Amino acid sequence: MDVKEIRKQFPILDQEVNGKPLVYLDSAATSQKPVQVIEAVNDYYRRYNSNVHRGVHTLGSLATDAYEGAREKVRSFLHASSTQEIIFTRGTTTAINMVAASYGHTNLEEGDEIVLTPMEHHSNIIPWQQAAKATGAQLKYIPLQEDGTVSIEDVRNTLTSNTKIVAIAHVSNVLGTVNPVKEITKLAHEHGAVTVIDGAQSTPHMKVDVQELDCDFFAFSAHKMSGPTGTGVLYGKKHLLEKMEPVEFGGEMIDFVDLYDSTWKELPWKFEGGTPIIAGAVGLGAAIDFLEEIGMDQIEAHESHLADYAMKKMQEVEGLSIYGPEKRAGLITFNMDTVHPHDVATVLDSEGIAVRAGHHCAQPLMKWLDVTATARASFYLYNTIEEIDKLTEGLIKTKEYFGDVFA
Repeated sequence: MDVKEIRKQFPILDQEVNGKPLVYLDSAATSQKPVQVIEAVNDYYRRYNSNVHRGVHTLGSLATDAYEGAREKVRSFLHASSTQEIIFTRGTTTAINMVAASYGHTNLEEGDEIVLTPMEHHSNIIPWQQAAKATGAQLKYIPLQEDGTVSIEDVRNTLTSNTKIVAIAHVSNVLGTVNPVKEITKLAHEHGAVTVIDGAQSTPHMKVDVQELDCDFFAFSAHKMSGPTGTGVLYGKKHLLEKMEPVEFGGEMIDFVDLYDSTWKELPWKFEGGTPIIAGAVGLGAAIDFLEEIGMDQIEAHESHLADYAMKKMQEVEGLSIYGPEKRAGLITFNMDTVHPHDVATVLDSEGIAVRAGHHCAQPLMKWLDVTATARASFYLYNTIEEIDKLTEGLIKTKEYFGDVFA
């Protein structure tokens, strides 16, 4: 994988921040966009901007072909069995909310259990809290091991005959933990439960085969995988989606409207009310083309190499605490003794290095870690070993700076 050539496709990386070359280590929050994606979105607006599915004119046909073509690219990327199982959404958050509000509110009742983990992003906690309040269901949490992993034995001990939904992140956005979602799904199915997989942090970085995982629902966002913001996908098994009611109503998702009743279109359109995110879907299709040309196996191997190298380098910085398992996805969350993570991020920014600081929309996990906030460096296909070295140098400078301040 020629990272130098890949970097040439990302215009934003070729700049200075605070007089230093940009080192972008915040791809877990949002990734940068290659020229192929930028040009695809630009081409849609410049050449065939039109609504989809409605007009018979040429621009409308071009837009519809591009939109539905992107759906087929997503189907192939996820190895889903049908495009009817691919719903375009505004992102992972919307997709999970859709499942919680439609499937959850319909299929849950008092005494049922929704099983989560403490490592979940708020977007995979709050919708289930609301579903539980609306239906009388209960939330249960699979305990975490000391290194922030989930043991299959704890999963077995947590699931019961009352478990109806298991919602879990494929990859933790804080710990980098890669959860055994295939095995968890198997256990959930043995109890008659369905699984909802938050794939926001896995889909950009590794091959995902929803049929092999056998998950019932899978959600991800385009903007974390070199695509546009405001665009995402919900995959759902066809027989489940067919039984679910839409959560947004209006144009495009209807079959027939009378004064007092209406009927819905077939899948996937019954879940895509209103003018859909056409440019976002086009951009996501271009992002998938870009990633598949490089190869997801190569991307995963590159990020694994970066994470291993970063772990070794950062462990050499005295006073640095690193959270999560040794074997992890391409991100490292850490704290520096006596220095608030916001201050760490500010000093690094002065060196042109962009990292994330805060609770990362994972306050229950922060409580489990016994911290209020952390800093996080996250890697993607365009990052280099040299940038890891700059991060380490920046951390040493941060430590020295605050050592002098408080001396």
